[in-house]
Amino acid sequence: MKKWLAMLVLLCGLSGCGYNDFQRLDEQTKSAWSEVLNQYQRRADLVPNLVATVKGEANFEQDTLTRVVEARAKATSVQVTPETLNNPEAFQKFQQAQGELSGALSRLLVVSERYPDLKANQSFRDLRVQLEGTENRITVARNRYIQAVQEYNVLARSFPNNLTAMVFHYQPKPNFSVQNEAQISLPPAVDFSKPAASR
Repeated sequence: MKKWLAMLVLLCGLSGCGYNDFQRLDEQTKSAWSEVLNQYQRRADLVPNLVATVKGEANFEQDTLTRVVEARAKATSVQVTPETLNNPEAFQKFQQAQGELSGALSRLLVVSERYPDLKANQSFRDLRVQLEGTENRITVARNRYIQAVQEYNVLARSFPNNLTAMVFHYQPKPNFSVQNEAQISLPPAVDFSKPAASR
């Protein structure tokens, strides 16, 4: 009888110490992370179509296309496992590879503005709309992940739940950070004095 009473007290104690909240929020962060990966995969699938369309329609700058292809290859080569969420170094590596692909795609779209034939091509316009929509979906998915991680990390660091976190080894999860914080705080330089071909 004492054994059952001790078990009942232990179960009641666990329900009030945040254990169930940790389980719920851990699953919530995993689900949000899966959606981030889903949107990154959507983008990776679109990139080869975008590059093929550009190659077929314009005498395009090969260097820009090469950077996009290389950045996509690097972004898709980073192995993502469930443990990535608990490994800040692996998370940072993944984030850096995705950031490089975002930058390469941005350069591709900006440089493509110099090619009127390409801008007029319906296939390119459709792919560009798809890519822009995908970037928006990535932003939304990342924001949901950020919110899920924030809720989880607040629980893991708040008393008395932090005691439960210590007992069950629930570590705070890594979150997205801004690459090159110093550079993004500077306003972009706009120079209309240069001819369009050299910009």
